[in-house]
Amino acid sequence: MFNPFLYTPLLNSLIFFYHLLDDSFGLAIIALTVAIRAVLVPLTIPSIKAQQKMLAIQPEIEKLKKKHKGDKPGLQKAQLELMKTHGVNPGAGCLPQIVQIAILIALYQVFNNFLTGGQIDGQTVTMNFLWLDLSRPDQFYIFPALAGLTQLVYSLMLRPGTEHPHLKEAQKMDKKEKKEEKTEMGMAQEIQNQMLFMMPLMTVIISLRFPSGLSLYWVITTVFSVVQQWFVTGPGGLRYYWTLAKQKLGV
Repeated sequence: MFNPFLYTPLLNSLIFFYHLLDDSFGLAIIALTVAIRAVLVPLTIPSIKAQQKMLAIQPEIEKLKKKHKGDKPGLQKAQLELMKTHGVNPGAGCLPQIVQIAILIALYQVFNNFLTGGQIDGQTVTMNFLWLDLSRPDQFYIFPALAGLTQLVYSLMLRPGTEHPHLKEAQKMDKKEKKEEKTEMGMAQEIQNQMLFMMPLMTVIISLRFPSGLSLYWVITTVFSVVQQWFVTGPGGLRYYWTLAKQKLGV
């Protein structure tokens, strides 16, 4: 399904960049990745803003969950009214995400076919770039590490920029309510922390096994996402976790 609409145009674009950039496959990967992400900016910006709006009203949603505990219809109605009041469309980011995923899958197939086939227009492609053989995993593990690190930075930026909004409220509750709230918050926080490090860890594991050309692609696309996120929403949770880390280290 990708061939006529996505795969072929991406394939032709990669060939174009390859010949444009002195037959450097590494530079062609970088150029095509940046070009694709730039084209997707009009779709990704609204998606990022929609996510930020949802994050901003999350404390209010948590209050509604407590208020309508056991009343799902009432909770859904209250949530819809809250979103309408704040101009939040929960489905605003769905279509852009679907388009991005489809393009990224096709782009992955293009890179992977070249990395395994090693030819462009019937000619053998030089896979050397920096210290890498782009058709093989990075023997020095530098790009897998960079892929995991950039993914971690991006994941931190997507987190709230402050501590949990209900920590101070929990301190004012009676002992029973406080214990229940801490239990719920502790479970939620534990799940969030696991997810925070799971994606970077999986990225490293995958990059260790895949051709380094795909690791190069992943690093460039994640760096682009980090820069884009910074300009749209700022550092987000990155500032909070950076401050927290300095406090732990006594810096």
